[in-house]
Amino acid sequence: MAIKLSNQSIEQLSSKVKTPNYSRDSLSAGIIHIGIGNFHRAHQAMYMHKLFNKGKALDWGIRGAGIKSYDAVMRTKLQQQDWLTTVVELDSNNLTADISASMIDFIENDGPSLMTALARANIRIVSLTITEGGYFMDGETGDFDLTHPDIQADINDIEHALTVFGLIIHSLQYRREHNIAPFTVLSCDNIPHNGDVAKRAVLEMARVLDKDLASWIESNVSFPNSMVDCITPATSQEERKRLTELFDIEDQAPVFCEPFRQWVLEDNFVNGRPPLEDVGVEFVDDVAPYELMKLRVLNGGHASIAYPGALLGISFVHEVMNTPLIRAYFKKLVTEEIIATLPAVPGVNFDDYISIIETRFSNPEVRDTVSRLCQDASNRLPKFIFPIITANLEHGKGCKGLALVVALWSHLCFISSDNTSGIVLDDPQADRLMKQARLAKSDPAVFLQMKDVFGVISDSDIFKQHFTFWSTMLGKSDPQNTLKYYTSNKY
Repeated sequence: MAIKLSNQSIEQLSSKVKTPNYSRDSLSAGIIHIGIGNFHRAHQAMYMHKLFNKGKALDWGIRGAGIKSYDAVMRTKLQQQDWLTTVVELDSNNLTADISASMIDFIENDGPSLMTALARANIRIVSLTITEGGYFMDGETGDFDLTHPDIQADINDIEHALTVFGLIIHSLQYRREHNIAPFTVLSCDNIPHNGDVAKRAVLEMARVLDKDLASWIESNVSFPNSMVDCITPATSQEERKRLTELFDIEDQAPVFCEPFRQWVLEDNFVNGRPPLEDVGVEFVDDVAPYELMKLRVLNGGHASIAYPGALLGISFVHEVMNTPLIRAYFKKLVTEEIIATLPAVPGVNFDDYISIIETRFSNPEVRDTVSRLCQDASNRLPKFIFPIITANLEHGKGCKGLALVVALWSHLCFISSDNTSGIVLDDPQADRLMKQARLAKSDPAVFLQMKDVFGVISDSDIFKQHFTFWSTMLGKSDPQNTLKYYTSNKY
């Protein structure tokens, strides 16, 4: 019978399970983390867990927090098991389970409780995983949306703030008035320049409330940028069942993640920090090169293999990467056209990084789906592929392979318009994309006329030429032969 996870039951767990070698009674809070989802528990919380296992930084325990209804659900689940989490690393050769105890409690899911906690002097870092939507960015400009009703509500009644940024501003105001040192705001969300984005949100909101407070925050609070990486699938009943079968543990909210984990941080903390470099975190002066590398190789790589995978009827990402033809296409594309756009990254060998990405994508235990990678392409491609094309065009470099990525997407849109194909286009602009793909059947360049999607690359004659070539070949032949033609260097 499975053992229900709790402080008392840790001693009873199987020897296959790694358990903390530190006493939770020895931990005290130094961090409040807002947004206790799977990614935080697989990533930041695990780095802290590893640090505590070394007997270090025991005054940097994590207090969980959240303001959304789903945060309350997570709090209830974790409370039943004394805030413990089972983290299963999906190594393709050997699955391991580790009981993480780095979170010492979870603040009540309401504004006043979080306000009180944020005001305490022992809290020196407030970290965030609140998703891109939690930053209130305007969808078109990327600017902070001061007009959002939730932001306006906080501005009009900051004493009862309900947004993350309203709560942060209120607590910093309290700290300033009571001569309590401020904290560092540390975004751990997977968005470029995440610290700058958080800083802009706090400062713009604070300026409306109190310009002097805003100036004090700008001078005294730090918002380091960070790059985070760890593929962490959603947890379903299947994972909970698997945990029971493999490790005899009953956990209400286990986390399954890949064994790879990376965190690159700007060393800019106003009130101290734990020595995370002792557990593999990289502290650098500038995160931007690392962010760009990840966005273009990992995210761009995902987009590159998604569409041929879908067209070939493949369900899982590891199956796509273990298809020799697609793997050869991926390697050629990344090596010749994606890496070419990157500046040197300190301490990184690009060949080694590509090999790591190939290994990660090939991991059968992660079971990431092709359908997930294909979602929302009209928003993802402008973020992950089109900037690479633009960079290559600006520097006179090739974009034949990148044009093939876009042609494969266009072909997928066309195939999806046939109800008998069995392929469903999961995109907010699906109807428009399918219609445009049909119109482009005789003249592929018509697909590029969606200026709001393609931007400046639709004006490039070079890109149009390559896109038209591949689209014509896909129309006359099939994806396999087109990929073979590309990998054979005939074009």
